[in-house]
Amino acid sequence: MNLAQIIKELDLSVVTHPQDFASIEPSCGYASDLLSCVMSGAQHHGLWVTLQAHANIIAVAALLDLCGIIITEGAAPDAATIAKANEEGINLFTTPRSTFWVVGRLWELGLRDR
Repeated sequence: MNLAQIIKELDLSVVTHPQDFASIEPSCGYASDLLSCVMSGAQHHGLWVTLQAHANIIAVAALLDLCGIIITEGAAPDAATIAKANEEGINLFTTPRSTFWVVGRLWELGLRDR
């Protein structure tokens, strides 16, 4: 499963600069809104699902070399957060759907934890 398929299947909005999403395959998925949990639990090159949309999510994603962040529940990152994500090469996506729905859908599509 690659990011292009995930974007299409979940009808995600791409917030950062477009990439060759078909060539990016998340290693696994992780969902949490607590940054400390993400830092200790998310895996390298994973896809993170959260309702957080502030600049600190970019620092955490860069630290873990995550392939992307799906921001749920209609939350929207501000321009500075988007700029930092582009600078760090972190893909940001948004959806009005709940975190529960997104994680369930990712599971159905075959993305697993670890």
